[in-house]
Amino acid sequence: MAIHLHPVPFDPAVELARFEASLPRGSVGATASFVGTMRNHNEGDAVAAMTLEHYPGMTEKQLEAIIQEAREQWDIIDALIVHRTGDILPGNPIVLTAVCSAHRAAAFDACRFLMEALKSRATFWKKETLSSGDTRWVTKNT
Repeated sequence: MAIHLHPVPFDPAVELARFEASLPRGSVGATASFVGTMRNHNEGDAVAAMTLEHYPGMTEKQLEAIIQEAREQWDIIDALIVHRTGDILPGNPIVLTAVCSAHRAAAFDACRFLMEALKSRATFWKKETLSSGDTRWVTKNT
Protein backbone atom coordinates (compact mmCIF):
# COMPACT_ATOMS: atom_id res chain seq x y z
CA MET A 1 0.00 0.00 0.00
CA ALA A 2 1.39 3.37 -0.98
CA ILE A 3 0.00 6.81 -0.19
CA HIS A 4 1.76 10.01 -1.20
CA LEU A 5 0.57 13.57 -0.65
CA HIS A 6 2.53 16.02 -2.82
CA PRO A 7 2.72 19.78 -2.20
CA VAL A 8 4.29 20.17 -5.67
CA PRO A 9 3.31 18.86 -9.12
CA PHE A 10 3.87 15.15 -9.79
CA ASP A 11 4.14 13.05 -12.93
CA PRO A 12 1.53 10.26 -12.87
CA ALA A 13 3.57 8.09 -15.27
CA VAL A 14 6.63 8.29 -13.02
CA GLU A 15 4.58 7.52 -9.90
CA LEU A 16 2.88 4.56 -11.59
CA ALA A 17 6.19 3.16 -12.89
CA ARG A 18 7.75 3.46 -9.42
CA PHE A 19 4.74 1.69 -7.88
CA GLU A 20 4.78 -1.16 -10.40
CA ALA A 21 8.56 -1.57 -10.03
CA SER A 22 8.12 -2.09 -6.28
CA LEU A 23 6.03 -5.24 -6.82
CA PRO A 24 7.41 -8.76 -7.28
CA ARG A 25 8.25 -9.32 -10.94
CA GLY A 26 5.63 -11.47 -12.68
CA SER A 27 3.03 -11.17 -9.90
CA VAL A 28 0.84 -8.58 -11.62
CA GLY A 29 -1.57 -9.55 -14.38
CA ALA A 30 -3.47 -6.27 -14.49
CA THR A 31 -3.00 -2.65 -13.48
CA ALA A 32 -5.88 -0.19 -13.54
CA SER A 33 -5.24 3.48 -12.94
CA PHE A 34 -7.08 6.78 -12.90
CA VAL A 35 -5.62 10.27 -13.18
CA GLY A 36 -7.71 13.30 -12.25
CA THR A 37 -6.57 16.70 -13.48
CA MET A 38 -7.65 20.21 -12.59
CA ARG A 39 -10.24 21.72 -14.92
CA ASN A 40 -10.20 25.38 -15.93
CA HIS A 41 -13.92 25.64 -15.17
CA ASN A 42 -16.37 24.65 -12.46
CA GLU A 43 -20.06 25.37 -11.87
CA GLY A 44 -20.18 27.54 -15.00
CA ASP A 45 -17.24 29.77 -14.04
CA ALA A 46 -13.69 30.03 -15.37
CA VAL A 47 -11.19 28.85 -12.75
CA ALA A 48 -7.61 30.16 -12.75
CA ALA A 49 -6.19 28.15 -9.82
CA MET A 50 -7.07 26.05 -6.82
CA THR A 51 -5.60 25.53 -3.37
CA LEU A 52 -6.05 22.09 -1.88
CA GLU A 53 -5.70 21.75 1.89
CA HIS A 54 -5.74 18.67 4.11
CA TYR A 55 -5.32 17.70 7.74
CA PRO A 56 -1.88 16.00 7.98
CA GLY A 57 -2.03 12.63 9.66
CA MET A 58 -5.80 12.34 9.50
CA THR A 59 -6.00 12.42 5.70
CA GLU A 60 -3.37 9.70 5.33
CA LYS A 61 -5.22 7.48 7.83
CA GLN A 62 -8.43 7.93 5.87
CA LEU A 63 -6.68 6.98 2.63
CA GLU A 64 -5.10 3.93 4.30
CA ALA A 65 -8.54 2.82 5.50
CA ILE A 66 -9.95 3.19 1.99
CA ILE A 67 -7.18 1.01 0.55
CA GLN A 68 -7.73 -1.54 3.31
CA GLU A 69 -11.44 -1.70 2.40
CA ALA A 70 -10.48 -2.35 -1.22
CA ARG A 71 -8.17 -5.18 -0.08
CA GLU A 72 -11.06 -6.74 1.84
CA GLN A 73 -13.48 -6.53 -1.10
CA TRP A 74 -11.24 -7.56 -4.00
CA ASP A 75 -8.29 -9.86 -4.53
CA ILE A 76 -5.66 -7.21 -5.20
CA ILE A 77 -1.89 -7.28 -4.93
CA ASP A 78 -1.40 -3.65 -4.00
CA ALA A 79 -2.86 -0.17 -4.37
CA LEU A 80 -1.58 3.37 -4.74
CA ILE A 81 -3.05 6.80 -4.04
CA VAL A 82 -1.11 9.94 -4.94
CA HIS A 83 -2.79 13.27 -4.22
CA ARG A 84 -1.74 16.88 -4.68
CA THR A 85 -1.98 19.49 -1.98
CA GLY A 86 -1.18 23.18 -2.11
CA ASP A 87 -1.55 25.45 -5.13
CA ILE A 88 -2.68 23.79 -8.36
CA LEU A 89 -3.13 25.14 -11.88
CA PRO A 90 -5.51 23.95 -14.60
CA GLY A 91 -4.14 20.91 -16.40
CA ASN A 92 -2.07 19.77 -13.41
CA PRO A 93 -2.69 16.24 -12.13
CA ILE A 94 -4.51 16.27 -8.79
CA VAL A 95 -4.90 12.57 -8.06
CA LEU A 96 -3.64 9.18 -9.21
CA THR A 97 -5.22 5.94 -8.05
CA ALA A 98 -3.84 2.61 -9.18
CA VAL A 99 -4.52 -1.01 -8.35
CA CYS A 100 -2.52 -4.09 -9.30
CA SER A 101 -4.06 -7.54 -9.26
CA ALA A 102 -3.78 -10.88 -10.97
CA HIS A 103 -6.90 -10.19 -13.06
CA ARG A 104 -8.45 -7.11 -14.69
CA ALA A 105 -11.89 -7.21 -13.06
CA ALA A 106 -10.51 -6.80 -9.55
CA ALA A 107 -8.12 -4.07 -10.71
CA PHE A 108 -10.86 -2.08 -12.47
CA ASP A 109 -13.41 -2.44 -9.67
CA ALA A 110 -10.99 -1.66 -6.85
CA CYS A 111 -9.52 1.34 -8.70
CA ARG A 112 -12.96 2.87 -9.20
CA PHE A 113 -13.80 2.18 -5.54
CA LEU A 114 -10.62 3.98 -4.41
CA MET A 115 -11.47 7.06 -6.42
CA GLU A 116 -15.14 7.20 -5.40
CA ALA A 117 -14.35 6.61 -1.71
CA LEU A 118 -11.57 9.18 -1.78
CA LYS A 119 -13.89 11.82 -3.26
CA SER A 120 -16.63 11.20 -0.72
CA ARG A 121 -14.66 10.44 2.46
CA ALA A 122 -11.12 11.82 2.43
CA THR A 123 -10.60 15.14 4.17
CA PHE A 124 -9.51 17.65 1.54
CA TRP A 125 -10.66 21.26 1.25
CA LYS A 126 -10.64 22.97 -2.15
CA LYS A 127 -10.54 26.72 -2.60
CA GLU A 128 -10.89 27.95 -6.17
CA THR A 129 -9.55 31.21 -7.53
CA LEU A 130 -11.82 32.30 -10.35
CA SER A 131 -10.55 34.15 -13.42
CA SER A 132 -12.29 37.24 -12.01
CA GLY A 133 -9.99 37.07 -8.96
CA ASP A 134 -12.78 36.04 -6.59
CA THR A 135 -12.26 32.95 -4.42
CA ARG A 136 -14.71 30.33 -3.18
CA TRP A 137 -14.65 27.05 -1.30
CA VAL A 138 -15.81 24.04 -3.32
CA THR A 139 -18.73 22.29 -1.67
CA LYS A 140 -19.49 19.63 -4.30
CA ASN A 141 -17.16 16.71 -5.02
CA THR A 142 -17.69 16.04 -8.72
